[in-house]
Amino acid sequence: MTKIDIISDPICPWCYIGKTRLDRALEANPNHDIIIEWHPFQLNPTMPADGMDRREYLETKFGGQEGAIKVYGQIDQAARDNGLELNFAGIKRTPNTVDAHRLILWAGIEGKQNAVVDRLFKAYFKEGRDISEHSVLVRIADAAGMDGEAIRVLLEGDADKSDIRERDKKSRQSGVQGVPCFVVDNHYVVNGAQPTEMWDSVIKEIAEKNKATG
Repeated sequence: MTKIDIISDPICPWCYIGKTRLDRALEANPNHDIIIEWHPFQLNPTMPADGMDRREYLETKFGGQEGAIKVYGQIDQAARDNGLELNFAGIKRTPNTVDAHRLILWAGIEGKQNAVVDRLFKAYFKEGRDISEHSVLVRIADAAGMDGEAIRVLLEGDADKSDIRERDKKSRQSGVQGVPCFVVDNHYVVNGAQPTEMWDSVIKEIAEKNKATG
């Protein structure tokens, strides 16, 4: 088995695009022996618990309306080029993602991380859901085959909040400055939403290496 660790935030559009590209390469190589684990990174570690207005956030981050439109126009085009129709207009608030990361962590215990991450991306970027709302996270957990009621109880407490923040901090200390960031076989670091063709080559190289070493 070869492991790919993915450092990501579910409100990062490039993370969604990057996952889509990697998924397509994996689908094209169905006999791969790659496993994936998702790790937390907050684009906005100081975001208030209840988030903030989406337009205000973008204009503050990108130096005004013109800057925000330019950046997100490029992202939208990249998404469309990969067959993703993202509903940016439907996103009203930029959420704090600590609880979403907690859900991803708990999903990993049940082997359901990929399903949960995929549903978080779709809920936020396609449905305009506030993925800091517990009701939204519970529905996502249910849809992924988890115990939604148990997740509701966990979300109402502080379980693993400090762990999420500490892991985020350690990623930054290790040199991660942006996401997505992929760590292949605990050794090779790949930054950014790389093309499907690149991942296809990587997966084939991994397969050949594993075959050669038995």
